Amino acid sequence: MVTIRRLSVEDWPTWRELRLAALGEAPYAFGSKLADWQGDGDRAERWRDRLLAAGINAIAELDGVAAGMVSGVASGAEVELISLWVAPRARGHAVGDALVQAVLDWARAQGAASVALEVREGNAHAEALYRRHGFVDQGRVAAPEDDEAAERRMIRALRDTCP
Repeated sequence: MVTIRRLSVEDWPTWRELRLAALGEAPYAFGSKLADWQGDGDRAERWRDRLLAAGINAIAELDGVAAGMVSGVASGAEVELISLWVAPRARGHAVGDALVQAVLDWARAQGAASVALEVREGNAHAEALYRRHGFVDQGRVAAPEDDEAAERRMIRALRDTCP
């Protein structure tokens, strides 16, 4: 069974554990690098600040064990879905679906008109997850840096923007 739990700033150790696992397991999916969050970057106040920067931070638990994470950041009438990751053992168990839905529900409650995200080209599983939830590809965001794959912007309208 999948349950979603919203985190507070006091839950930073849980967020830290999942985020480090995500950056280590799927470095191709994130702009941040594992090394940036280790050593001198691994400080409690930095993890707390990261949680404070988002409007929603949530984890998914599969059968009572933390199995994924996501954040949402409001910017005007749009919410940006960021930092989604599902642990390999939990993939295929609707954990990603529950995390996306948590951000969509939160965005609606905030009165947002849309939810947007950026996904690395070639991350077919993530793209399929977002399409299942009504996200539409808006095209490449920018040219890739170094050896990284380009990112594509996807958006999901939450309400009709026509008068």
